[in-house]
Amino acid sequence: MIAELPLVGGGGEPVDLRRTLASHGVASLPPSYIDEDTWTLEVTLPSGRGARTVRVSEGRPGYARVEAATSSLLAQLRHMFRLDEDLSAFYALAREDPQLSWAAVGAGRMLRSPTVFEDVVKTICTTNCSWGGTVRMVTALVDHLGIAARTRRRTFPRPAAMAEAGEDFYRDVARAGYRSAYLRTLAEQVASGELDLEALNDPELPVGEIEARLLALPGVGPYAAAHVMLTSLGRYSRLVLDSWTRPTYAKLAGRKAGDRTIERKFRRYGDFAGLAFWLLLTKGWVPDAE
Repeated sequence: MIAELPLVGGGGEPVDLRRTLASHGVASLPPSYIDEDTWTLEVTLPSGRGARTVRVSEGRPGYARVEAATSSLLAQLRHMFRLDEDLSAFYALAREDPQLSWAAVGAGRMLRSPTVFEDVVKTICTTNCSWGGTVRMVTALVDHLGIAARTRRRTFPRPAAMAEAGEDFYRDVARAGYRSAYLRTLAEQVASGELDLEALNDPELPVGEIEARLLALPGVGPYAAAHVMLTSLGRYSRLVLDSWTRPTYAKLAGRKAGDRTIERKFRRYGDFAGLAFWLLLTKGWVPDAE
């Protein structure tokens, strides 16, 4: 089945498909595969009791083309592309900034996973390691614990599957190192119902409370909390400050700057400070941004 996904945000603002697909590195981890030559997303999602692989690509102006779609899968894709989110207030600020005015025509929408659990696990797998290590860990989780589709691609594993995996899997297959205990504990807490990560999507929750709940999770520190808030929860006030963003900003600014100096620079963006910072750093990720 072929369907169309309108690329319009919650405030009627345009959504740039290419910018969304290339919004952040974690978006390209399995079970998502992004081809930036054709600007296509292939992702395997839960469907009923099984799984289905869908493809999202550029369609006619203002729409994405979705292959192998069902109504439930389209709902998951709308969630992943954050099409109910209204970024018009951010665009009003960006238009007044010569460095970010380019973003006001549809950039800034972070592609998220179907669940907060998946995004938290993937973020933990980015901490204190190379990108190759992150890819290895997440690929092992998907290939060994996910649900298989007819395409032989697999979904991201359910919490119960991760909780049931033994220490030897995390040590010898995923080679997750010190993260092994964090991943198993997190999965056990979610699978048992002790922890409800999806509740963090509640728009009524104050930012400070969301941050505190994230920091209380095993394996989540200030960087990981800010990353999950930016890429998964649509809470953009915190800047992601790490070993990549700091030197990248220094290169753009022409000099090193402390974290507080960087935060002051983006304070005028208020609740969108972290989003403005991230877009400034990643403008070059998509050609012809102008």
